[in-house]
Amino acid sequence: MFDPVIAPSGTLLGLLQRGRGDGTLHALTAPRAEALAALDECVLHDPRHDWQVENRSLYYARLYLDLHGELDAVEAHLFAPEDALDPEESRTGLALAVLGHLASYGRLDALGMLRRYAAHGANWAWALDELALRDDDAGLRALAAPVLARFARDAEGEAELARTVRDAFEPRPWRLWADDPRESVATRVRAAQEAASFDRWQRQMRPAGPRPGWSVTAVLDWAQQGVERGTPRHVPAARCLTAVAGPEDRPEIAEAALSGPEGARCTALRHLADANDPDALDLIETAALTAAGPVVEAAVDAFERMRGLAAVDRARGWAHRPGPLGAAAARVLACRGGVQDRAPVLAALRDAVRREGPDAPTLWTLVDGTGRLGIACAAPVLRHVYRETASSHLRGRAARALAATDPAFAAGFAVECLWDCEETTREIAARFAETGDSRVVERLRRLAADPAEEDDVQTAVRSRFGPDAPAV
Repeated sequence: MFDPVIAPSGTLLGLLQRGRGDGTLHALTAPRAEALAALDECVLHDPRHDWQVENRSLYYARLYLDLHGELDAVEAHLFAPEDALDPEESRTGLALAVLGHLASYGRLDALGMLRRYAAHGANWAWALDELALRDDDAGLRALAAPVLARFARDAEGEAELARTVRDAFEPRPWRLWADDPRESVATRVRAAQEAASFDRWQRQMRPAGPRPGWSVTAVLDWAQQGVERGTPRHVPAARCLTAVAGPEDRPEIAEAALSGPEGARCTALRHLADANDPDALDLIETAALTAAGPVVEAAVDAFERMRGLAAVDRARGWAHRPGPLGAAAARVLACRGGVQDRAPVLAALRDAVRREGPDAPTLWTLVDGTGRLGIACAAPVLRHVYRETASSHLRGRAARALAATDPAFAAGFAVECLWDCEETTREIAARFAETGDSRVVERLRRLAADPAEEDDVQTAVRSRFGPDAPAV
């Protein structure tokens, strides 16, 4: 999947693509046709950079409800000829999830579309999972025949059916079909369930790598083989070292961390850092300054995992250095430093935004640290990240940091956050948004009464208004 093209944050489309609360507020006052066109564009062309983590489906479903939006464009997208040519989940997953939420809200057109797609669409398993949560038994039973018809009645087809049953996210349809009054359906599904259970047992019993009893040399060799095969495995290898290494093996591990081949060196650095070895910091510094590529990445990652005071002290000495080591040091101070470390954390935050923009990966930790340390003068940078980032998760972190640093947050961004796509961001807003704005009171009432809303958000609402929150 290619990275999506995100419109500017000042446009309606850009706001909706980011999942910002202001997107909903602007859409509700924009011309309806324009708002629906932008909404359809988002649902049909998933704008998320990480579609498996970021939330948009409930956000878009609620907007369809508020706009009384038709689903013609969604239907055309799902049943287009491209569906057979591009069966990737990323093409249709968001649309199917939106339909699932709409079905929960009683939209029968959405429910019917999900049933049709589960019977005929390429990404049918996703649609079936949505229906498993929302459809009645009769609706699911009607899908047994078209779903089972997808699997040939031969050894290969039955094996594929067993794998599908094993990997099903929602088991309800399969359990229902196993008790189907049609013997041909029930017998086939039960056989697949038994085969899936046996396969799961075999996978659990099958060794996936080195186990206690291997030597340190064997584990380091295994890690290096992963590099040579293009499948780095220094993280599991480091865990294996914890199981097999004794005090007598430390010289070999330290030597590997200093000058071993790539896989062995990455493994040894991580193992020594996790063990708080007294030489780990020196070895990490040497690797970060003299090695390249994956070894440097493994070294700074190992450093950031260290929790002792020695690591924080070393970070204070490294924070002003250019390059990966200095950036990692600033992140360590953001996570575990004290108020005396505000200056280097703020400098790293500003530098990251200036050099890499509002979606730089390092910002996640730095934004959290800015809020944790209460760096009030960072509020302008945090507002910029909040407005411009394409990541709804990073925006939520920026909102949390602004709540701790910006006195204007409660009357400003906190209000729009009540309509944000991420439940954690809505939770922050529910705790901080000023209720002097009539929109806030009405929105809190709606969130408290909405059965699709997350429990943490509703708890936050009730914490503001007491046990009678739904009736405020």
